[in-house]
Amino acid sequence: MSAERVPVDPALFTWPDEAPRLLGSECRDCGTVVFPAQTSCPACCSDTVVQRRLGVRGRLWTWTVQSFPPKPPYAGPATPETFRPYGVGYVELPGETRVETPLTVADPGQLEIGMEMELTIVPLTTDAEGREVMTFAFRPVAPTGGED
Repeated sequence: MSAERVPVDPALFTWPDEAPRLLGSECRDCGTVVFPAQTSCPACCSDTVVQRRLGVRGRLWTWTVQSFPPKPPYAGPATPETFRPYGVGYVELPGETRVETPLTVADPGQLEIGMEMELTIVPLTTDAEGREVMTFAFRPVAPTGGED
């Protein structure tokens, strides 16, 4: 029997879901879209915002490899002895916003600014109740083939 899975924060993405989506907000006054969702617009300060499900594909805008553990209260399982570097970047969702996100790839040879990325849900840690805590990340879109 597998462990129960829970989202790291149900306000960040739709999950469990067959087609998970990030949950942002859109300002009804100026059209600004942000992630994560906010209760007011960072561009015009309006409080007339609505929840918006964001796209699942975008382009890698910039990236780096995190080579040291984040400061607390980071929710991951890593200790200085078990930490493994991981990719982090911004993915630009066309016509929407840029999302700061973990990447599933940490190898600089496999990351390139402008490459197509897609949303995925990945394990983050195990909580005190033994549940697997899930978070979002973006991964490179697999080549479709046909090009040599």
